[in-house]
Amino acid sequence: MSTLQRARCQAKAHPLAVDAVLAAAVLACMVAASFVEPRHPHSVTWSLRTPDSLSLLLMALGACALAFRRRAPMAVLALTGTLSVVESITGDPRAPVAMSAVIALYTVASTTDRPTTWRVGLLTMTVLTGAAMSAGPLPWYAQENLAIFAWTGIGATAGDAVRSRRAFVQAIRERAERAERTREEEARRRVAEERLRIARDLHDVVAHHIALVNVQAGVAAHVMDKRPDQAKEALAHVRDASRSALNELRATVGLLRQSGDPEAPTEPAPGLDRLDELTGTFRSAGLHVEVARADQDTTLPAAVDLAAYRIIQEALTNVQKHAGQQAKAEVSVVRVGPNIEITVLDDGSGEDADPDSGGGHGLLGMRERVTALRGTLTTGPRYGGGFRVHAILPVKNRTSTGEDPA
Repeated sequence: MSTLQRARCQAKAHPLAVDAVLAAAVLACMVAASFVEPRHPHSVTWSLRTPDSLSLLLMALGACALAFRRRAPMAVLALTGTLSVVESITGDPRAPVAMSAVIALYTVASTTDRPTTWRVGLLTMTVLTGAAMSAGPLPWYAQENLAIFAWTGIGATAGDAVRSRRAFVQAIRERAERAERTREEEARRRVAEERLRIARDLHDVVAHHIALVNVQAGVAAHVMDKRPDQAKEALAHVRDASRSALNELRATVGLLRQSGDPEAPTEPAPGLDRLDELTGTFRSAGLHVEVARADQDTTLPAAVDLAAYRIIQEALTNVQKHAGQQAKAEVSVVRVGPNIEITVLDDGSGEDADPDSGGGHGLLGMRERVTALRGTLTTGPRYGGGFRVHAILPVKNRTSTGEDPA
């Protein structure tokens, strides 16, 4: 911290001491000015004089009042103004008592608003100048009378300028602090949204592939002794499913890498163009899946395409886990006006036909994805058995304009 900054900190910590020093300086200036006067009205040479006792007393009182100018600025202005009027009427030669009134007027202008400064400043200028011109010993047009008018105006103007600059600096500081707080809150919000999105992706990937691995491992264990060829085929599916899970996990976790970490995989996020591959993995696990598409090769925004893929993936995973071994699933993708509609039906009759009963987060993740895209999701049991998942996703959404879907 520099010497100037330390001095400012000390001044802010001890305002009364600063005002006392200012009062002493003003008193010294007034006393020094009261001992000199010009030799002639139009002369530039000066001579010594001796002020009277009343003038010295008025100067001392005015200077002492300035020590309390911050605590009671209006009262100090009233007192110093009164002392200046008395000196203007009685002083001959006149002493510069009005200097204390000018400092007091500056203090009022720097600590109040502009309308108050205008009213108080005009009143002070009128009273002091009027008293000096009308009741003083000098002619009304004397230089000393005009100087009172000028100095009081300068004091009010300077105080108002200081107040305006102080308010401007404070507004800039508050705006910067508010912008900093907003930036930090926005960063925290984006981190939370990204964490939630990654958690949804991880759940979708792990739940889907682990369910397939579980089913295929069970098949392999069941037919290992009697049909080894079928067991080998099931184990091959286990290997493919685990490899796909590792690849998707690597791509998702790659988003968490730091800037100095090795380059993350650049494989694009899955979409409906991989729907046949997705349903094929379920068919290889023993689930009968039928697919019907009437989306007319619609090109979807990346966020909508990923959400549609994940919804179908999670819905079929729930069918695999909850609907029973003999269940059949139907997947339809239809373009209806400005929306794309995803429907997954099953006719399962298992004891745990409702995915909600498992306590998982699959339906919650689907709902969050659809809500983030301003779509609608309907889930529930079907009449006669089975379960239905129906999602409506707008094709043109916030992501198409560059906004974050989260």
